[in-house]
Amino acid sequence: MEIRRGTLRGFDDTDYKATVEISGSVSVWLTGVPVSRNIADADLVEGRGVAVLFLDPSNPEDAVLFAVWA
Repeated sequence: MEIRRGTLRGFDDTDYKATVEISGSVSVWLTGVPVSRNIADADLVEGRGVAVLFLDPSNPEDAVLFAVWA
């Protein structure tokens, strides 16, 4: 497992999935990252800091956004 810091670049409140720019990866954004349902959609504002848990660090599709801060 690996936890990485990032910036929220988009949020789909229908599917509860996010687009995240992982810190240190300016040109690569992850899309379709599942968001923990305990985070209110009102808190998922573009530009906020986020924490993403990668259950398998070699597979970016196996991740979940679990924290957000201003």
